[in-house]
Amino acid sequence: MVHFNWTQLISGIGHHYIHVATVLLATVILIVMASIGRLALGSGKKAVIPAAKVSVKGFFEVIYEFVMNLSIQVIGEEGKKFAPMFASIFFFILINNLLGLVPGMTPATDNLNTTIAVGVFSFLIYNFYGFKEHGISYLKQFMGPVLLMAPLMIIIELISHVVRPFSLGLRLYGNMVGDHTVLSIFLDLAGYFFVPVIFYFLGMFVCFMQAFVFMMLTMIYVSMAISHDH
Repeated sequence: MVHFNWTQLISGIGHHYIHVATVLLATVILIVMASIGRLALGSGKKAVIPAAKVSVKGFFEVIYEFVMNLSIQVIGEEGKKFAPMFASIFFFILINNLLGLVPGMTPATDNLNTTIAVGVFSFLIYNFYGFKEHGISYLKQFMGPVLLMAPLMIIIELISHVVRPFSLGLRLYGNMVGDHTVLSIFLDLAGYFFVPVIFYFLGMFVCFMQAFVFMMLTMIYVSMAISHDH
């Protein structure tokens, strides 16, 4: 059964391209949020002085500190420079997930093409930083600690790395499809205006957690790639 979707009102958007339109909408929202955040945080002394009350500036300060502190905990002091990228990944996935809670909208993360694409981005970015940090010596991480076992370890490591973007994408896809399927079933069964609120809060929690887990795994992969402990 093909359900109505608001994005289909856009000329040229058919049922098979709903996820593309949702990704574009999520991207526009993300750009608008980033622009508002940049203006709210300001520059110079204004950027250094914390917000004294609940405000847009305070909201973005909390987000920035949260992601930056998490980056430092996982990667170290060097993690500060990666915070904007991690925040972008988190909010891109979160916005796409939350759009699925809007009646008449389908999240792009319900489509395997989208989730695998984000997984491939994570794969490319941590390998890019790995080569940037170590140069060609980055390949030594694939050889293991014992040179004698290098031929076996290379195969194991290559399989492990190639599987990562697919595991990231499939995990996100499976959880979001399951979450929105369960939500839609309970909404149909409830039939009351106040009962669905409970399930919406549950859906919001799952949306947040899936974005958080994806960001955390990307942080860990970047940390492993740039680490000098190998």
